[in-house]
Amino acid sequence: MQHDCYQSPFSTRYASKEMQELFSEDHKFRTWRRLWIALAKAEQAEGLAITDEQIAEMEAHRDDINYEDAIRREKECRHDVMSHIYAYGLQCPKAKGIIHLGATSCYVGDNTDILIMKEALTVVQRKLLNVIALLAEFAEKYRSLPALAYTHLQPAQLTTVGKRASLWLYELYLDYQEVSYRLENLPLLGSKGTTGTQASFLDLFEGDMTKIEAVEKRIAQAVGLDRVVPVSGQTYSRKIDSFIVNTLSGIAQSAMKFANDLRILQNFKEMEEPFEKSQIGSSAMPYKRNPMRSERICALARYVICDALNPAFTAGTQWFERTLDDSANKRISVAEAFLGVDAILNIMINVCDGLVVYPKVIHTRVMNELPFMATENIMMEAVKRGGDRQELHEKLRVYSQEAARRVKEEGKPNQLIEMICADPAFGITEQDAAGLLDPAKFTGCAPEQVSRFLTEYIKPLLKTNAGLLGEKVQLNV
Repeated sequence: MQHDCYQSPFSTRYASKEMQELFSEDHKFRTWRRLWIALAKAEQAEGLAITDEQIAEMEAHRDDINYEDAIRREKECRHDVMSHIYAYGLQCPKAKGIIHLGATSCYVGDNTDILIMKEALTVVQRKLLNVIALLAEFAEKYRSLPALAYTHLQPAQLTTVGKRASLWLYELYLDYQEVSYRLENLPLLGSKGTTGTQASFLDLFEGDMTKIEAVEKRIAQAVGLDRVVPVSGQTYSRKIDSFIVNTLSGIAQSAMKFANDLRILQNFKEMEEPFEKSQIGSSAMPYKRNPMRSERICALARYVICDALNPAFTAGTQWFERTLDDSANKRISVAEAFLGVDAILNIMINVCDGLVVYPKVIHTRVMNELPFMATENIMMEAVKRGGDRQELHEKLRVYSQEAARRVKEEGKPNQLIEMICADPAFGITEQDAAGLLDPAKFTGCAPEQVSRFLTEYIKPLLKTNAGLLGEKVQLNV
């Protein structure tokens, strides 16, 4: 590793080697050569004078990029595509004259970007499935464990730990659907020429438009896509980049919601992310167990969410058939959105594979608040035993406020139930109250909602993709 120049933390700390390789120079330039070979084969099949020997020569040098020649040439011509055509031609002297025939730079640049995004989305989709599988297992395990629910971050009615997990899970399920849609509808640019009119190809094929269409179909088939864009300028619409990065931003949003909730729950001591034996929480406070991984998810998610503005602005500022102010921005923003989400999903797999739950703490927190929530049930039971509803309502109001005051001002435990049981107007014993304060009676349909959601949505998805599951992630730092 170099220590005397800037290196992206995505490369050194966060993103997987798998995702980094997809956005590497090797992968990009080998894809360029793959596309040049596909173009030559398609043109040959449609009647142009391209020989098998020329194609064989190109295939023989598809992967051994002569970078030094390309770098030297680019310093002279200031054009990356032309420098790589030149370098490829040095290795393939017989094919030199037909490399890139009829094409413009975006033939390799844009088509390669689409192919790389497809591969990267496939990695994202797989990792997303693994997070979904881990959270599904967690939701099922804790489907019936009562927990305080919150609105405005204030105690509300009860939910269950599993039901809360199902909320995280559902957002990730929506993200999975979005990723799948983008993968299924991703088109290749094809071979459209300098302004999208295919004029150069019309000349090559002497006005035969059927051959031009056939060339595009052959290219798409050769690289594994089933469609090309129907119309374009020199580039594919930059809205495609915006759509895809917005999809990645959606994953970041879901991950941030999960991680923020977990950070708060860790403060409540109800749940924790994994904490390793030798992990240090604070340089000054040895006792601390900071939610470092969840904080990192939030930090990276914020970056990806903000990054989604880049392709949006790029799409809106493409003048007429194209302008080059997309290039520098696009090289950074699209790649880093993928690297960021890859890192986020790596951390989520690691965290969700080791979530810690503290049922006794959760129960204590429930019981500290439940007496307030149970007042209506207690009042109805007391009325059944002969009490006056209006009188009991007023007593409950007074006792509730007094109990809350003692909790807040005196730091005492919630004594509402003791007050009620001590008042003969209610006719309720502590044993009676214990039966009325069973937390499971206050969780509504939460356990059944979890089971139905998992059965109808998540389990079929996981069964279909069973071969992709079981991924483990060991974080670098």
